[in-house]
Amino acid sequence: MISSIVSIPSLLVGGVTIQSHSHCIKFKCIKYDWSYVPQAKNFHVLAQCGTVFRSKRRGEKKTPTSPEHVVRLIMKCSEEGVATLAKLLEKHSRLVRLEECFLLFDIFGRKDKWLEALEVFRWMQQQNWYHVDTGVYSKLISIMGKKGQIRLAMWLFAEMRKSGCRPDTSVYNAVIQAHLHTKDKEKALAKAFGYLEKMKEKARCQPNIVTYNILLRAYAQARKVDKVDALFREIQTCKIEADAYTYNGVMDAYGKNGMLAEMEQELCRMKKNKCKPDIITFNLLIDAYGRRQDFNKMEEVFTSLLRSKEKPSLPTFNSMITNYGKARRIEKVESVYKKMTSLGYEPSHVTYECLILAYGHCGNVTKARDIFSDMIGTNIKLPISTLHALLEVYCNNRQLDEAHILFCNASSMGIEPQTSTYKLLYKAYTRAKETHLVEKLLKSMNANGVIPNKKFFMTALGSNNSSQSKDETNDASNDSGPQVVDNHRRQV
Repeated sequence: MISSIVSIPSLLVGGVTIQSHSHCIKFKCIKYDWSYVPQAKNFHVLAQCGTVFRSKRRGEKKTPTSPEHVVRLIMKCSEEGVATLAKLLEKHSRLVRLEECFLLFDIFGRKDKWLEALEVFRWMQQQNWYHVDTGVYSKLISIMGKKGQIRLAMWLFAEMRKSGCRPDTSVYNAVIQAHLHTKDKEKALAKAFGYLEKMKEKARCQPNIVTYNILLRAYAQARKVDKVDALFREIQTCKIEADAYTYNGVMDAYGKNGMLAEMEQELCRMKKNKCKPDIITFNLLIDAYGRRQDFNKMEEVFTSLLRSKEKPSLPTFNSMITNYGKARRIEKVESVYKKMTSLGYEPSHVTYECLILAYGHCGNVTKARDIFSDMIGTNIKLPISTLHALLEVYCNNRQLDEAHILFCNASSMGIEPQTSTYKLLYKAYTRAKETHLVEKLLKSMNANGVIPNKKFFMTALGSNNSSQSKDETNDASNDSGPQVVDNHRRQV
């Protein structure tokens, strides 16, 4: 065994030159003769044409050099508690550069660990190789926005400008998207449109197709068809080439407002401009026809999807289950679910929520309860939207006592009631004039430190907080709960 790395001069071995340095050996050809290289048989070398390999002792693990390997190693050590993230970054500082940091941002963003993403950013700023970059700020602002940390997102935006880095289009796109993730959608849309106007005034920040696609989707979800039309005309005036996301945004706005003729006209324009429909296109068409209970066309679109190069996704089946459930066609609901499982798709918690609501619409409370019990039995932490689905089934079928029992037992099932839970039950109890249940609910709120205010009563009595549609179900699952007033009392 060689005790240290051996430096071998350049040799001529069988007509093949072997170049070597103090730490590596490079073979220009995989043909070589070990007899000409003293002690070379003690090296564990992988001979590959044109590749440099570090020589090492036998049994030593190869040091990972690709960004993916480095990030995987850091994440594994961090999750196992070997060391803190800061110490791991410092330990592998020789290998961690901008690309590795971006990969870490992606992972922490997907895992809802925005504090860790900020920790990586702070570490980056202390490195000699770091220079202020709009791409880094754009990525972090996007992560903070998706996790509802709008104040941190705007703080990063201000810090970037203080550091002398001028924002570009990608940064403004991230800021717009961050605002659109806030709960107050009207205020968010107003701010987003304000940033669009600011972008037009700056030569380096002119809006691109991504900017318009973000706003088109937001206005489509808010069902503001006039704004969608205005933005689409603006795209054509600016001679920006529309893509599939653009057409999807416009068609989604028409579909959600029941304007099927306009939606079909936009689909024809999309195909005429040689823009191929993607899975999102198929899904929004299926959902639009399903909402209007035009099930023949919905089935035609689904058949076309199966024949195309695109593959159905879970939202495809969830939408069909939801719309058939609202029409109380339970046989079709079960047929779609059977088709989904036969194609090898694994149902998500959203799929089960759609099934619970579908059986609830059909009055089959027992079947809805059985699905919920099966989900509890898996020992997987369920989102609040799953609890809301069954509570809504009970309330709509006038089984309010069962709803209150489920509410009282939610904590023991690992689901903590949130603001939307209290609003849902308060509305159901007051509509049914069940004053004794209202009193019990208010006592429970008081015991848990939840203080109802004027806004709580107005929201509970003035708008439906139930998960009647898939979008609302997702909103319920993203509910961040009551506002914290102090350590013990919460105001809703």
